[in-house]
Amino acid sequence: MDEQEESTKRRKDGNLIWRPVNWFKKLSDELSWRFVLSVIIVYGINQGISIGLYRVSVQYYMKDVLKLQPSEAQFYSGIIGIPWIIKPLWGLMTDIVPIFRLRRRPYFIFAGLVGSIAMLIPAFSTNLPAVCAILSFMTAGAGVAIADVTIDACVTENSISHPSLAGDMQSLCGVSSSIGQLVGFGLSGVLVHIIGPQGVFGVLSIPAGLVILVGLMLQEPLVHSYSHKRVRQKFLDAIKTMVTALKTPEIWRPCLYMYLSLALGVSIHEGMFYWYTDAKTGPSFSQEVIGSIFSVGAVGSLLGVLLYQNVFRSHPFRGVLFWTQLLYGASSLLDLALVLRLNLKLNVPDYMFVVMDEGVSKMIGRLRWMPLLVLSSKLCPSGIEGTFFALLMSIDHIGTLTSSWAGSVLLHALNVTRTRFDSLWVAIFIRSIARILPIGLLFLVPSNDPNSTILPSELLTTKKGDDVLESGDSEMISLVHNSM
Repeated sequence: MDEQEESTKRRKDGNLIWRPVNWFKKLSDELSWRFVLSVIIVYGINQGISIGLYRVSVQYYMKDVLKLQPSEAQFYSGIIGIPWIIKPLWGLMTDIVPIFRLRRRPYFIFAGLVGSIAMLIPAFSTNLPAVCAILSFMTAGAGVAIADVTIDACVTENSISHPSLAGDMQSLCGVSSSIGQLVGFGLSGVLVHIIGPQGVFGVLSIPAGLVILVGLMLQEPLVHSYSHKRVRQKFLDAIKTMVTALKTPEIWRPCLYMYLSLALGVSIHEGMFYWYTDAKTGPSFSQEVIGSIFSVGAVGSLLGVLLYQNVFRSHPFRGVLFWTQLLYGASSLLDLALVLRLNLKLNVPDYMFVVMDEGVSKMIGRLRWMPLLVLSSKLCPSGIEGTFFALLMSIDHIGTLTSSWAGSVLLHALNVTRTRFDSLWVAIFIRSIARILPIGLLFLVPSNDPNSTILPSELLTTKKGDDVLESGDSEMISLVHNSM
C-alpha cells in the first residue's frame, strides 16, 4: 500500500514537472515550433525583457537627466505610447501590403532595425533635448508595436483556425511576457546603477535586433499576384469591413467597456516613482531596490497568467471581470496606506510593504487583462484578423493614454512635484475610486465563456481572395489554412 502511494506521488510530481514541457510540445506540434519560438522572442524578449529594462531606465532618465516634474513625466509616458495607438495602420500593412511577396517576415525585419537604431541614438547622445529623446523613445516604441501587431496577426489567425487553443496561445504570450519582464526588471536596477540609463538604452538595442531573427527564421507562403490597385481596393474593403464590424453590438459594446475600464485606471505611477526615490518624505529606494520591486511585480503578473490558465480560463467573462475589477480598485488602496506611512505604525518596513503591494497589484492586473485579451481575439472578423485585433489593441492603448494623461492632470492639479508629495494620497484615493467604476459597465461584456463563439456567422466566413499562396515546406501555412 505504501509503495502504491509513493508511486502515485512520484507520478504526480513528474506530471507537475513535465506539464509545462508537454504544454509547449503540444503547441509546437499543432502550431509549429517556429511560431512558438517567434512568440517567445517577440513577447518574452523584445517586449518582456525590454519592458523591464526600458521602464526603469526611462524613469531615471526623465528624473535625473531631463529633470522633469512628475506630472510632465506622466504626460510624456503617454506620448511615448502613441505608436501603439496607430496599430491598425501596422495591421493593415501586414495584412494586405506584401513586401517582396511576403506578408509577415519583412515587417519583423523592419521592426527590428527601427527599434535597434532608435535606442542607439539616446545611448550615444549627450545633452539630447527632451523632444529628441521622446521622439527616439516613440520610434523605438513603433518598432516594438510593428513586431507586436505582426505576431498578433499570427496569434489571432491561429485562434480562429484552432479555437480550442485560443486561451493557450494568450497564456503563452502572457507567460513569455511575464518571465521576460521578471528577467528585465531583475537586471534593470543593477544595470542602471552600473552603466546608467543611457548605457541601458544601448543594451536595449539587442532585444530589438533579435526580432530581425524572427523575420529570417519564419517561413511563409508567397503571394503570387500583387498590384497597387488591388492594395488600394483591399484597404477600402478592410476599412469597410471594420466599420461594418464595429457597428455590430457584439463588437462595439465590449470595445466600449475595454476603453472605459482602462481610461478609468488613472495612472499616477510617475508620482509614485518620484516618491519612492525621494530622500525626505519617501523611502529613498536605490536603483537596485526599484528593480527588485518591479521584479516582484513581474512574478505577480506571471502568477496572474498561471491562475487564469489553470483556474479561470473557462469561466464566463463577466464573472472574472467583476471580481478582478473590484480587487483591482481595492488593491490600489495599499499605496494609500504606504504614502500615509500606516505600514510603519504597524512595524512593517517600507520595502516589505511595497513588495507585497507590487506583487498583489500586478497579479490582479494581469488576471483582469487576460480575459480582455481572449475576448479581443474572439471579436476579430475573418480575413482582417491582424488589422482588427490591432484596432482593438489600439482602443485599449487609447484607454491607457487617457489614463496616463488623466493622471498627469491630477498630479499637476494637486501640485505633486519633485519635492512636494503632500497631496499624493488624495491622488491615490481618487484613482482607487475610479478603478471600481467599470463594474457598473459590465453589462457591455458578453456573458459567454471563452470557449464559445461570439461573432455572428457572417463575420466568421472568409471570402476567397485572389492571392494564391505557394505550397511547399512552409512553417506558417497553418496561419492561412486550417491544416499544418
